[in-house]
Amino acid sequence: MTLWAAVLVASGLAFVTKLAGHLVPARLLHGTRMRRVSALLPVALLSSLVVLQAFAATDGSLVFDARAVAVGAAVVALALRAPFVVVVGIGAVVAAGLRLLGWS
Repeated sequence: MTLWAAVLVASGLAFVTKLAGHLVPARLLHGTRMRRVSALLPVALLSSLVVLQAFAATDGSLVFDARAVAVGAAVVALALRAPFVVVVGIGAVVAAGLRLLGWS
């Protein structure tokens, strides 16, 4: 398969996916279950991305390094109700400090 064929197939699949979303009956989209699921879905997706970025190595293995400790420090800051900017800053400072000390 050439590159252009792959681009065309991917474009067609994206179009079909969007079309399928328009064809779903409204009664399925406006139910209470769908509202609960759609409210929790972004949290689940972002949590999975954070876990993958914090604990996954480039070869697919699990690692425990400065990133994991920085996420732990950020979780503690969140538990103490720190503002978001402070949480991000604490995570960055902890990761940078540990890497400066030689723990990568």
